[in-house]
Amino acid sequence: MDMTPGEKIGNLRIGAYIDAYYGYDFGSPEDGNIPYFASMNRHNEATINLAFVDVRYQSERIRGRFVPGFGTFINANNQSEPGSLKNILEGSVGFRPFAKKDIWIDFGVLGSPYTNESAVSRDHLMYTRSFAPEYVPYYLAGGKVTLPLSGKLTAYLYLLNGWQQIQDQNEGKSLGTQLEFRPNGKNLFNWNTYIGDERSELNPDNRIRYFTDIYWIYNDGKKWSFTSSAYIGLQETVQNRPTSEGIWWQGNFIARYTFTELLSVSGRVEYFWDPSRIQIVPVTPAEKFRTFSSGLALNVSPATNLMFRFEGRYFLSQDAVFFDAQQNPTDSKLWMISNVTFSF
Repeated sequence: MDMTPGEKIGNLRIGAYIDAYYGYDFGSPEDGNIPYFASMNRHNEATINLAFVDVRYQSERIRGRFVPGFGTFINANNQSEPGSLKNILEGSVGFRPFAKKDIWIDFGVLGSPYTNESAVSRDHLMYTRSFAPEYVPYYLAGGKVTLPLSGKLTAYLYLLNGWQQIQDQNEGKSLGTQLEFRPNGKNLFNWNTYIGDERSELNPDNRIRYFTDIYWIYNDGKKWSFTSSAYIGLQETVQNRPTSEGIWWQGNFIARYTFTELLSVSGRVEYFWDPSRIQIVPVTPAEKFRTFSSGLALNVSPATNLMFRFEGRYFLSQDAVFFDAQQNPTDSKLWMISNVTFSF
C-alpha cells in the first residue's frame, strides 16, 4: 500500500488520508452499488471511498505499520473478514535479522504486490481502479522476506493464508513471489507470481490457483507518466484439472500528461477476459465476461496534498453484462465520477 507523507516524531511517523467522491452510473443500479467494483462503488451518492490513519515505526532493526481503514471500499472489499478484521488495511511487524545486510522479515497483514494499482488513488494516474486490481488481492496475510539482490533488483518471498484472506479459509498455505527491477530513476518493472489452494466454504470445488502478473511504471519527472499491467490466472477445480476453461486474463495501459503542477489529464484503455466466470460473475443472465473499457480524467492539484479529479469511463462488452436505466441487460455503460483527496 502507498505511504502517506506523515508527521515524524522520533522513530514514529503518523499520517492520514481521505478520499471522498460522487459517482453516477447511467445504468442506475437499484441497490446503489456499481457492479464489478469494490472501489468508488456507490451510485448517486456523496460519500467516502477510503479514509485511514497511517502509523509507522522505523528503527535500524525493527519496523512496524498499522493502518485502520474506513469507507465504502472497506465495506465492499473486506466484507468476508470477520469482526474488526474488516477494518485492517495493513498491520505488520518486521525485523532485520542481520545488522550488515538489508534483509527484512515482516509478518501480519501486508500490502499486495499484484498489479500496478493499489487502493490508495492519490498516487495513481486515474482516479477509478482498472478491473485488474479489483480481481487480485488488495492485501495479503502472512509473512514476507525482502532480499536485495543488487542496487537495482530486489526479490520478495511470501508465505500466505491465501488469496486476500486474513482469516484462513482452509488448512493449506499459499506462496507468492515478487521481483522488482529499477533500471533507473524513471522506470520500474515488477513480476509477481502466486500459487495456492483456494478451496473454501463458498467455493468448495476450487483447488490450486496459479497466477502471474507483470507491470511497468514510467515517470520522466516532467510531463509524461505511463503504466501498463498484464496478468493471467488458472484455477483448478474438482471437475476441471488445468485446461483453458479455467483461465482468465487482462491487460491495461494508462497515460498522464502534466501541463503544470496544477493541471494534468489522464487516459486509460483495458480489456478483461473471463469467459468461465472464474473471477467475475455477471450480474445479468450473461454467461461470460469479456469487457473493454476506456476512460479520460482531468486532475487538478492546487497543493501537494490536495487533489480534485473528474473522470468519465465507458464500458463495452461482448456480452450483455450491464443494465441500462430501465434495468434491461445491455453490452455498454457510462460512468461519471468526481472526487477530492487530502493527505498529510
